Amino acid sequence: MKRWGDLSQEAVDFLSASAVLDHAEMAVVVTDRFSNLLYWNPFAEKLFGRQGKGSVGEGSVLSLGIMEKDHPLAVELAKHVLKGGVWEGTFDVKRGDGTMIYVRAQAVPLRHDSGSVTGIVITAREAMRSNEREKDRFGLLERIGERLAGSLYVEETLKRVAEMLVPQFADHCFIELMEGERLVRRVSQHVQGWSPPPDTWKPVGSEIRYPAGHYADTAMRRQETILVEDFASSNFPSPHEGSARLCGEIGMTSAVVAPLCVRGETLGLMYLGLSNLTDRRSPHYDAFDRDFVGAIATRVALAVDNALLFEEERHTAESFQKHLLPRALPALDGLDIAVRYYPAAPLASHGQGIQTQVGGDWYDVIPLSAGRVGIVIGDVEGRGAKAAAIMGQLRAALRAFAQDDKPPADILARLDEWTRIIATPEQDESGADISVPPIVTCQYLVYDAWSRQLSFANAGHAPPLLLHDGQCLEMSIEEVGQPLGVRAKGMHADLVYKEETRTLPPGAALVLYTDGLVDRRPGRDFGGRMPSDEETLGILQEKLAACTKENVERIADTATRAVPGEIDDDMAILVLRASPVDLDVEERTFPAQPIMVGEARRMAAEAFSGWNVPDERAELACLLVSEVVTNVVLHAATASIPRRELVVEGPPLPFEESWDVPGFEEELVSDKEFTLRLRRGEESVWVEVFDQDLRLPRIRSAGENDEGGRGLYLVDQLAKRWGSRPTREGKAVWFEIPTRSR
Repeated sequence: MKRWGDLSQEAVDFLSASAVLDHAEMAVVVTDRFSNLLYWNPFAEKLFGRQGKGSVGEGSVLSLGIMEKDHPLAVELAKHVLKGGVWEGTFDVKRGDGTMIYVRAQAVPLRHDSGSVTGIVITAREAMRSNEREKDRFGLLERIGERLAGSLYVEETLKRVAEMLVPQFADHCFIELMEGERLVRRVSQHVQGWSPPPDTWKPVGSEIRYPAGHYADTAMRRQETILVEDFASSNFPSPHEGSARLCGEIGMTSAVVAPLCVRGETLGLMYLGLSNLTDRRSPHYDAFDRDFVGAIATRVALAVDNALLFEEERHTAESFQKHLLPRALPALDGLDIAVRYYPAAPLASHGQGIQTQVGGDWYDVIPLSAGRVGIVIGDVEGRGAKAAAIMGQLRAALRAFAQDDKPPADILARLDEWTRIIATPEQDESGADISVPPIVTCQYLVYDAWSRQLSFANAGHAPPLLLHDGQCLEMSIEEVGQPLGVRAKGMHADLVYKEETRTLPPGAALVLYTDGLVDRRPGRDFGGRMPSDEETLGILQEKLAACTKENVERIADTATRAVPGEIDDDMAILVLRASPVDLDVEERTFPAQPIMVGEARRMAAEAFSGWNVPDERAELACLLVSEVVTNVVLHAATASIPRRELVVEGPPLPFEESWDVPGFEEELVSDKEFTLRLRRGEESVWVEVFDQDLRLPRIRSAGENDEGGRGLYLVDQLAKRWGSRPTREGKAVWFEIPTRSR
């Protein structure tokens, strides 16, 4: 007979380490020093949703489903325990079925007989599912607060709430928010693989009306969390018959309803329910659960309120900027254009709170005289509504300045002055003006599709990328001026902004962009580090070089996706492609003599006929050619001619012979001339008349008996558009005639 306390062989086998761990109601995981899994017990398989028995070398501890954002926490655990310490904390775990649970874990060193640490033993359990609920509560609330703090959008916030609560704390979760006087369901989340049948519980987007006496109505009115511990012993009115029927079918057992209140205002409510759809240790909520759900609801309400405020601010800034940017691009001859604008993802940093990331990036395409086009891209420093407001003022000012058809350098000089004017007035203690103008980078280009000539001036902006023959290179710029608003006092703008000219090859494309395209938040592609400007620009050029033959829309999409990482600043892209074929143009220079008016008209008629311009449109254009050329010739004839004293020797000549004095006729003949240029576009023809007179024409009010003064009036009434601009030699008068009947 054995002594008291001696164990039979059967009992010894039953109490072996592996047998005890197989029956333990706690997950046990063992890893080596490198966090490779060596063992996990059956409860760990159930908790983490991992199939199969543990064996040596099957993945690392991260393969248990620890969510990516908690990987640094797992690394901290390993470092601390391998030094001999004990670690305790909470992980977010995504199980094999896609559900998310909170796991409370404790890790201790696994020691060799010699005392050295050879591995890690981790014990884990589902948070709030043991006798240590009070201890778990604070850590779990902290984790929930962290998850909600990273959410900036209402829909994302509500989705995170549902993921946190189902299935760990509830089988069913409803969240409803107030929209005016209506309570609207925004979330309907249920245990995996189940959804409410039609005509039972209201779907997302429906208006919810709880009857008087319903526990949810009571929670809203009292602004307090209501617990229904057991539906079997309670009786409440149902919202409708379908809802009551479904509650009976699935066996609703318990519910907690918490109002979402912030600053004394009720934003909505959060409903959690348990049913017989799952097998739980306790199918009923208790007072502890009510208090815990109430604490969660407080954090949810703050997160929803912040998200609502942020979305309102963001919507205001985005709408503001959307209406300040061009709504539609004009149809242009010899030029294909694509544009993109993207605000950056929201950012909370540097103690400044959540920023909308809508900023001052802008672009514009401005039709100019005779089919030419002004192109601008710019970036106002800073972000938010203020930057967008400054951008709007600068865009409007530049559009107005561009209508004068001045050279690009002159336009930037005027815009620089305007940047100083719109600076917010500020004064120091002595009353001195200390206004600081906004810093703006900008590039303004003028493109002529018929000559392929590109004139531009730069104010501290990144050079465009030129795509041609399978290559993507930065366009060379000899004079990169200072950004607008930073020019030193006393330095004339003409010394800062210089005009340059290039000729675009047929079919070449230009990509203009703001720095948001290449300044990205660090991502995996760069090992989590911030890439250099050369690296990001090199990646962009490599990707664009592979699509030089694509259309402008594909090029714009490629540029948008080329640089990896999340957008850190708002971003504008403008892609231009020159026509691969030459556009039709006719040009001829005439002496500024009255007889040349008919010759100019004849040239125009022949050109319009060769271009198959409809007769009605061609006759109208020829009429206006006559009017403009006549106006030019008249001004040339009345221009001052150096006077010489005429001396006639001998007796007076008869009247009819007095005009035959040698040399007299040459005195009256002017050496001035004019140039007529005709251009054909897809839907219009443009006429330009150049002369050496610096005086710009203007419409006069001709009297009833005046013989002249009506030419420009006819041009103004009959042409689609007309105007004049100064040139280096004088001026140009132009007008546009549509080739299709109005």
